[in-house]
Amino acid sequence: MATVASEKIARSGLAPTYSAASGGGDRFTPGEDTFLHIKNGGGASINVTVAATEKLDGDIALSNLVVAVPAGAERMIGPFPPQAFNALDGSGLADVTWSATASVTFAPLKLSRP
Repeated sequence: MATVASEKIARSGLAPTYSAASGGGDRFTPGEDTFLHIKNGGGASINVTVAATEKLDGDIALSNLVVAVPAGAERMIGPFPPQAFNALDGSGLADVTWSATASVTFAPLKLSRP
């Protein structure tokens, strides 16, 4: 499991750095302005799951966010409010897992405010 830093999108542009999806999952810092850009270069659709950890009224669990990324396609998913996606270990990170990792890359992207 790798922790991948978010890159800030600026008006002047960004050439994002993409990381290979890890078999055991990956982590990133969630935020109101944070999105994941996922590229599936493989020959089959994959599911991307971001673990939701918030409970409403103390006992009603939110569902995990699950997004299908077709073969050869890309998806932008998010945002990820920290109160809903911070891992329960207190790290301040969010956990993302992949149904397959071959030819899958991703970049956490954060909108910067002027």
